Amino acid sequence: MTSTTAGAVALPPTRVTYPAGSVASEGQVLRVDDLADGTRAVVLDATACHPVDAAWPDQPADRAVLRVRGAGIEVLDCVVGAASTDPAEDATLHVGADVPVKKGADGWSFVAVHVVPGDSDVRVGDAVEVAVDPEHRRALSAGHTGCHLASLALDRALADAWTKDVPTDALGAPGFDALAIGTSRIGPWSSVDTYRLGKSLRKKGFVPAALVERLDEVRDAVDATLAEWVASGAAARIEREGDLLTSRRSWVCELPGGAARIPCGGTHLAGLDELASITIDLEVEEADGAVVVRMRTTCVPA
Repeated sequence: MTSTTAGAVALPPTRVTYPAGSVASEGQVLRVDDLADGTRAVVLDATACHPVDAAWPDQPADRAVLRVRGAGIEVLDCVVGAASTDPAEDATLHVGADVPVKKGADGWSFVAVHVVPGDSDVRVGDAVEVAVDPEHRRALSAGHTGCHLASLALDRALADAWTKDVPTDALGAPGFDALAIGTSRIGPWSSVDTYRLGKSLRKKGFVPAALVERLDEVRDAVDATLAEWVASGAAARIEREGDLLTSRRSWVCELPGGAARIPCGGTHLAGLDELASITIDLEVEEADGAVVVRMRTTCVPA
């Protein structure tokens, strides 16, 4: 989805506060565009609202409300958008899947686009308070933390399923998750990761039978590792190089035996003491001539 506002000027990148756990922020409206579907795109200079990234839509957008001149405006969606910073280019705001370049590309400004109802009374220059639903944020943060931990535990459980050396994960195990992942979707207190066991993975040295024919054994091994990690109550944090939407960030968890560090733009729990358990289920199916394994991760709050 794209839009151009008459007289629009170059947008600065959005400053974001959600990596530090913030669920409230204050900002100023920099741009308001009417979108083709009848909604409006609102860009602020700063926001606590986590946007979904169409390029890798693992974590959904936060639920939030914009408070403008005393009125509450529901945020229907929050998505990553981009506009060229080249004065010779037009002022088009590209939204979601219509962003034509990779996130962080030179010559482009990346912003959080708050999608609101088309009749919303919000104008450039307005002061805005952003209020994020804290319980929904916590549920998604738990799902994202569980997703990372489950992927690391799965890599560990499949460490002997390789006949060749491959790049390793954050804990030094062969990186099955990184090499086989097809899609990853975060939900409240949950996640679903889909892995494709195709020809290219076999060429890298993975033996599919080590997973497909041992589903219960692998699941039990993953669950045992996750139980150990949850019992440790390990602290976690987001390390960031800056406060812009595109600033490099990493999730770090002080697990028993060493810290895990994974590049991540999402939100997370502050520690595993917030969880009572993390468990997984594994399913196998055939799709497009390849074996597909689906891992469903479930988190239970402490």
